[in-house]
Amino acid sequence: MTEKILEIKRLSKYFYLSRNRVLRAVDEVTLDVRKGETFGLVGESGCGKSTLGRTIKGIYKPTGGQVFFEGTDIATYNKEQLKRYMRFMQIIFQDPYSSLNPRMTVKELIAEGLEIHGMGTKKEREQKVFEVLEKVGLNPEHVTRFPHEFSGGQRQRLAIARALAVEPRFIICDEPISALDVSIQGQIVNLLKELQKTYGLTYLFIAHDLSMVKYISDRVGVMYMGRLVELADKKELFANPKHPYTQALLSSIPIPKPHLERQRREIPISGEIPSPLEQIAGCSFKTRCQYRTSRCDHMEKRLVDVGRGHLVMCTLYQN
Repeated sequence: MTEKILEIKRLSKYFYLSRNRVLRAVDEVTLDVRKGETFGLVGESGCGKSTLGRTIKGIYKPTGGQVFFEGTDIATYNKEQLKRYMRFMQIIFQDPYSSLNPRMTVKELIAEGLEIHGMGTKKEREQKVFEVLEKVGLNPEHVTRFPHEFSGGQRQRLAIARALAVEPRFIICDEPISALDVSIQGQIVNLLKELQKTYGLTYLFIAHDLSMVKYISDRVGVMYMGRLVELADKKELFANPKHPYTQALLSSIPIPKPHLERQRREIPISGEIPSPLEQIAGCSFKTRCQYRTSRCDHMEKRLVDVGRGHLVMCTLYQN
């Protein structure tokens, strides 16, 4: 069995807005990421997928649950161990225009992490900067330039180089292509695949572009209103979606072959989206689901294995 690099157990992140108003952005999510794979995480905007990534990374403090990195609960780490953990788990943010300090040169941006983690001498750090710039397809001669002198695609390559420089094992890609032109998105995804092969990296790839997730991922998890509602191998999920929400999502993907596109039938999602501040009994998707029954009001919020590691949270598959 493939070794797990990351395990999260019943991980939650709540934002307390006022005395009686709680936003349950991530609500008791359990999943694992295997070493060397790309785990895709999809869902509508506001479903909690980016918050989940940032909570795993430690940007947000969890409200509950556990994060195990390489077999150890990071809550047990002391300050020095946590610093080491932060090096081996990096994150690439969605917007390359705001994630890079505009007052720092390319050399300073990439070398910053190396200095924080005490990696190498000054000369070795400079060499590392040149090395990672070449790996991401940028000219090493541009080390004295500032972020505003680069295009969006080039800035995202800089962000990847910055993450890569400290030799991580696991990278959270938080919608790394959504702010880029369509013509550039494929280049960045292919670069990530190439770097994964070269360095043996593991990715948590967060996105709402289902076609791109299908292309890059090995396994895929689907989130809805802070909960993981389905998880399966990529081929299994796209060929045989079980959850009504996943079925509707996948039905919206355009098919590039005209004769097949004409036959495609999109599954409409009707009903109202519940308030994220409301604690819903039973299934969160019940207000929009065409298969709703009275059982949905009392559904146990747990994933059920329907075979071959395909997990789904739905009363249709619960005894």
